[in-house]
Amino acid sequence: MPQIPEKIHELTVGQLAARSGAAVSALHFYESKGLISSRRTAGNQRRFSRDTLRRVAFIRAAQRVGIPLATIREALAELPEERTPTREDWARLSEAWRSELEERIQQLNRLRDHLTDCIGCGCLSLNTCVLSNPDDVFGERLTGSRLMADQGGAAAARRRGRPRG
Repeated sequence: MPQIPEKIHELTVGQLAARSGAAVSALHFYESKGLISSRRTAGNQRRFSRDTLRRVAFIRAAQRVGIPLATIREALAELPEERTPTREDWARLSEAWRSELEERIQQLNRLRDHLTDCIGCGCLSLNTCVLSNPDDVFGERLTGSRLMADQGGAAAARRRGRPRG
């Protein structure tokens, strides 16, 4: 990893990529989504403040646990302008994501426990399919593939000019 002298307070996109482990294209994407910011030099080159390293680390850590970029942006927006997330910030912001992660873990456990049975059926559209119809949410309304039937039924009703239901 290239060392950047302490006296340098701004990084090029290449230096930021090398130090953060993020691809240059990812950094451009993060910037386009408002997650990080840069200034432009007279030659129109990007320059990032050193504290952007911590913001990129924050973004990548949140992405690794499955947090959507829109949620990450909202979290970073709670911080004062140009301030990097501290350990306390991370603890406070990540606490809000805990229930969402717990729900995902439960879904993945359910998937793991029922994967063999469901793949064995080959259709993913049984009334009680735990993958496409967890807890038989749609079982009382329709038969067959729930999501496709629901979308198709609404479209067919619109074509006929009457409300579905």
